[in-house]
Amino acid sequence: MPMLEVDGVRLYYTVKGEGIPIIFIHPPLLTSENFSYQLEGLAQTFKIITFDIRGHGRSQYSNKPLTYPLIVEDMKRILDHLEIDKAYICGYSTGGSILLEFILRYKEKSLGGIVISGMSETSDLYLKQRISLAIKLADPKTLPLLARAISWGNADTKETYKKLYDEAIKGDSRNIKQYYQYSLQYNCTNQLKSINVPIFLVYGNKDKAFHRYARTLKKGLPKYELEYLLNEKHQIPTKAAAKLNRLIRVFIEKNN
Repeated sequence: MPMLEVDGVRLYYTVKGEGIPIIFIHPPLLTSENFSYQLEGLAQTFKIITFDIRGHGRSQYSNKPLTYPLIVEDMKRILDHLEIDKAYICGYSTGGSILLEFILRYKEKSLGGIVISGMSETSDLYLKQRISLAIKLADPKTLPLLARAISWGNADTKETYKKLYDEAIKGDSRNIKQYYQYSLQYNCTNQLKSINVPIFLVYGNKDKAFHRYARTLKKGLPKYELEYLLNEKHQIPTKAAAKLNRLIRVFIEKNN
């Protein structure tokens, strides 16, 4: 099981395949298991890197409060450890915000970005309420309930549900709560104009609540492509994996 020690914290990561590198970022409570279809489906063409954020899955608890800048630094350490100079950054949901933060801080290490159902800020009441509820449930006693709900929502099969849940329940409620809390306050919308690498925006056409965030990114980013997946909702990496993998291949081949 590959582990990298960063400031006394052991981070779990996986690398598969050769070629242009892509590193994937998961949302709170979920883990790198959420990208198992990308790890298997894209490794024939690209070098796929997944990792568990501090206090999630198989990565150790972090005494430092979990923030997006801290996660970005961990990502840079992983890429440096693997001797990768530049990579595509792919983030799902709140992982899309971390993608943007990474490119803003380390554009020299970024080939481009793939935002899946993501956002540059949390600005609508519905999403704020959902995140606030998750924060309340991210306690040791209620974490299994939250893990079941999130894992079931992202699962395409019972087998996928079990894998997602088994990894999610390994996380530390303190870091999971911090990840949710930081997502409420993060906002990089005013900095989008300085992101000059190509960004691919992917949303489900049924994920109506997130279309406002797609429009915000479309308005602010200098170089973007936007795709709405027909008949899909929010959970694209697992529930629309074949579509997503095909689009990622086309996007990267077009930009290299």
